[in-house]
Amino acid sequence: MSKYKITVFTPTFNRKHTLSRLYKSLREQTYTDFEWLVIDDGSTDDTEAMIKNWMAEKNPFPIYYHYKENGGKHTAINLGLDKAQGDLFFTADSDDFLTKDALEKVNVWAESLPKNELFCGVVGNWGHTADETPNTVFAGEWRDANLLERYPDVSKVPIDGERAYVFFTKIHRKYKYPEFEDEKFMTEAVAWNRMGNDGYKMRVFNDIIYIYKFLPNGLTLSGSKMFIDNPKSYGLWLKEKAEFCKFGYFKKFMNYYSYFSTQKNKLSTKEIAANIGAPTIVIFLISVLFSLKRILHR
Repeated sequence: MSKYKITVFTPTFNRKHTLSRLYKSLREQTYTDFEWLVIDDGSTDDTEAMIKNWMAEKNPFPIYYHYKENGGKHTAINLGLDKAQGDLFFTADSDDFLTKDALEKVNVWAESLPKNELFCGVVGNWGHTADETPNTVFAGEWRDANLLERYPDVSKVPIDGERAYVFFTKIHRKYKYPEFEDEKFMTEAVAWNRMGNDGYKMRVFNDIIYIYKFLPNGLTLSGSKMFIDNPKSYGLWLKEKAEFCKFGYFKKFMNYYSYFSTQKNKLSTKEIAANIGAPTIVIFLISVLFSLKRILHR
């Protein structure tokens, strides 16, 4: 049996200047059966000292802090899943904060799920403010959806945008992230897609429970570069997305072409083919096509 209802999990790297907003929002929660688990992914900005000062304060919830060598958010999530003592696992990034009733709503939502169906958690909305979201607001209070319905390839009305995903910890533990040597980024979609492919769904609510702030050096804004600089992780995501979403030959080819165009100056044809799960001959043909295109545009 879990020690707490919810683990609020925060992976952090040199975010001492933003963490206080999240801490303040946790102290203001209307629901307090939770722990705050912070995995420090190699910070050098005295994050540890600040959090240990907070741990000494009289909080209505416990704080657990663990330091690790820098390895990327996905490795911090893997460690967080090992350390979590909550029934639910809610990732709250160090740049952002929660509405006052966020955890109360998460608890009510999770309790309302049918026990005889394959649910892996609940989803709340993100907003610029507590009243404004750029995401689609669905008809009704909530919508049940397979996790692959985030993609237009699977759903005509996809679960768009950034949202607050809260998973049952014991289920998420079955879907940890592969860790490749010398790579420090893997999109969280890899685990979510695998859950969706195995038939798991989530109940998606319209309510805004998570307020986000884009930082100039945050993961969201630097996303494209992060994908390109981590070719094995990037290739794995593209390969599995194509498989799980049942891409046809043309879409698969475009997938290969897109990946090749970002990796052609770094990797061999064989390496590119292996990373994205394509026949080597197809990648070779794409390289020829790419060369011809450059010649024609001179």
